[in-house]
Amino acid sequence: MVTGKRKPPRRLVSGFHSRNVLPHLKREGGAYFVTFRLAGTLPAELIQKLKRERELIMQQALMAKRPLTWHEQEELFRWYSSRVDAYLDAGHGDCFLKQPEIADLVAGALKFFDGERYELRAWVLMPNHVHVVVWPELSHTLSDILHSWKSFTSNKANKLLRRIGKQFWQEESYDHLVRDDEDMARCCHYTTMNPANAKLRARPEDWKWSSLYRPVT
Repeated sequence: MVTGKRKPPRRLVSGFHSRNVLPHLKREGGAYFVTFRLAGTLPAELIQKLKRERELIMQQALMAKRPLTWHEQEELFRWYSSRVDAYLDAGHGDCFLKQPEIADLVAGALKFFDGERYELRAWVLMPNHVHVVVWPELSHTLSDILHSWKSFTSNKANKLLRRIGKQFWQEESYDHLVRDDEDMARCCHYTTMNPANAKLRARPEDWKWSSLYRPVT
């Protein structure tokens, strides 16, 4: 169980659902590793290929209409990082988050309600996607938090980019329910190491748009 200062949830609610490409396993009081990306970063043919690969992993759970087991969650996490993230890290599609003004906007939105609606454990902005490890407060759902981030930043970013009326974020996002402290440490490490692994910086702490970054004073 992930430890923290918060009181344990009053009740446990588990659920599994799948929209379009990516599966979702939710639990009240849970923490999540989340990835959301800019629209158009994955071509249609790649999405279909990824969907077929994902279904092989999920087949047993889908047939039994049950939540993924932790082993299946781990397998899906490895599948996601080796397939989807590898493609995103190559910089395909629009990379609006390369622009400092847009990146600052999104980073500010992530941090705005930190400590109030959720706790941010780790986060990073990449050129075309965002990773966040977040622990929602019990009065706020992960879906509501993501909607708030994406709605606010898409409107503001499109105005800055002079592309009013166009889709900024892909509607679908990926989330992984954090199992325990070891899983939390792994997800946070994966998040903050992304700039170094994608060769954007030699040291992850030198990437400005990350929870690991500390400005030189």
